[in-house]
Amino acid sequence: MKTLIRNCVVWDGSGAAPFSAEVLVEGERITRVAKGAAALPVEGVQVIDAQGMTLMPGLVEGHAHLSFCGAQRNTDLGDIPPEEHTIATLHNAKTLLDAGFTSAYSAASAKLRLDVVVRNEVDSGRSPGPRIRAASPEITVTGGLGDENRLHMQRDSFGIVADGPEAIARAVRTCIREGVDNIKLNISGDDFVPAKGGMTVMREEEVRIACEVAHDFGRRVASHSRASNAVKRAVQCGVDVIYHCEMADSEALDLLEAARDRIFVGPAIGLIHNTLYEAEAFGITRAMAQDLGMERCLESSQRTYEQMRKRGIRVVIGGDYGFAWTPQGTNARDIEHFVKLFGYSPSEALQCATRIGGELMGLDTGLVQEGRLADLLLVDGDPLRDVRLLQDKQRLCLIMKNGALHKIAPALSR
Repeated sequence: MKTLIRNCVVWDGSGAAPFSAEVLVEGERITRVAKGAAALPVEGVQVIDAQGMTLMPGLVEGHAHLSFCGAQRNTDLGDIPPEEHTIATLHNAKTLLDAGFTSAYSAASAKLRLDVVVRNEVDSGRSPGPRIRAASPEITVTGGLGDENRLHMQRDSFGIVADGPEAIARAVRTCIREGVDNIKLNISGDDFVPAKGGMTVMREEEVRIACEVAHDFGRRVASHSRASNAVKRAVQCGVDVIYHCEMADSEALDLLEAARDRIFVGPAIGLIHNTLYEAEAFGITRAMAQDLGMERCLESSQRTYEQMRKRGIRVVIGGDYGFAWTPQGTNARDIEHFVKLFGYSPSEALQCATRIGGELMGLDTGLVQEGRLADLLLVDGDPLRDVRLLQDKQRLCLIMKNGALHKIAPALSR
């Protein structure tokens, strides 16, 4: 199958200025990017007149929770039976692709095989969805984030509780045996569980053995690291992707900068912002959000990620979408948050959502260049002038993943 997209303005994801071009897709790859008025042959080719719209890389969700289905409490995720949970996760995968996200790097699965099964179903072509790097549940310690058990009552959540290096290693190997691509560790806690966000509760030897075992199997490790010491521990023990980091001090930032060619970070700003400003309908008042430390968390995130931008640390979008007040499909709001809250230019924020996300995925995606995978969006308007355009699904006139059209607006298909 050959597709020629004509009369488009290409923003290629590299940070370079947009340019007029024709783009030829053959099979799953971009084979020609012809700048200017060059006319490529049309014989045997499906031709799409882009009508001057912006052609850009598909978006990459860098902190995906595909199996989070509008939960209000952590235990909601454990209460859903696996059959219904699988169907809901498949629905979320389609929702993400409908929103222009052609890749998703999972930051944790609510049950061990949910991500794996949905990834395989999408890869088979039977169900629509983004490219998925499937994650484990969140491996945590007793009392940590993801442990909802009590002495008198066992409650499932999204965590696998393991204490000590041997138990941690066994949990990692079990997840890998079941097919995951990524391991998730909760090195620090959060302010609504006994292990608070400022605490570093997973021991150095536990983090180190998890990374060693995962890397032995060729898998990556991500961590929930809010506390500064949790960020340092993650970097020093070999974690590949570090989420949150808002309490990072200058020493932690220095470590991140020194490792910037190896690691990625993600702020999960969407959940912080929405908990503070948009969760009242779900029983979380502004005062309650402040008591949970969300205002302080937002302010510290702003300071920290302004520093990360200046230091050239690779940051990906992804805001813990999938809770009731961070619904799946609204993930592109993160791009606006990067501009308004962190001081990124529109081009820089869009690169976090495309080029840098492609590097996180470890795939030839995230750029509109010859030889790259054909994961593309055609946007009605200029996202460099207004990144909010990407939140309007009506503006996404074409969504292509792996060279196949997932969506094409009727006006383009005539």
